Amino acid sequence: MLFFFFLFGLLLFLFLFVHLGLITLAAGKIGLSANQVFLFLLASLVGSQVNLPLARVRREVDILEETIVRFFGVPYAVPRLSEERYTVIALNVGGGLIPVLLSLYLWIKNGLFLSPVVGTALVAAVAFRLARPVPGVGIAVPFLIPPIVAALFAVLFSPQKAPAVAYISGTLGTLIGADLLHLRDIPRLRTPVASIGGAGTFDGIFLTGIVAVLLA
Repeated sequence: MLFFFFLFGLLLFLFLFVHLGLITLAAGKIGLSANQVFLFLLASLVGSQVNLPLARVRREVDILEETIVRFFGVPYAVPRLSEERYTVIALNVGGGLIPVLLSLYLWIKNGLFLSPVVGTALVAAVAFRLARPVPGVGIAVPFLIPPIVAALFAVLFSPQKAPAVAYISGTLGTLIGADLLHLRDIPRLRTPVASIGGAGTFDGIFLTGIVAVLLA
């Protein structure tokens, strides 16, 4: 039993070490100082537990069961619907808000203009086409494709500022294409909360931007 606890602890340590190492490496490539990297990681870790409510939409009702009603001896199946419920649209601080703020900071710091606009539009179009609403889960999109598109665009069209352009395009493009442009699908998700940016730190928009930088 102690061996399994030790093995689990070792795997957890390696998981965190690899993730934090990759994030630190990516943050250095986009020009963040050691103090800025620390604040970025700390804010992301703490913020991943915080969802800011933005709106509330009525979600589709669920059919719980069917009741058989007889009328003049003829049976009719009458569906019984669940009570009317709502889905809260929220923005995850660690996985959504902070990456967006960092993207805007990098945009201004690097004096970028057109390349992030084109890159964001390209990634948004790809993410929109690939994203699919999954009832009870959220908006699902193949994880690696948006950062690959962002990285390729950045390397080809803005090689001098490739890491920053890749991060901005991957982050904002995924946010717009996979989440914002699919807001109309939220009522069909049948979930109490739809969180933009994911419920955790190392997923969704956050990780898309990090991987885009590493690929670039």
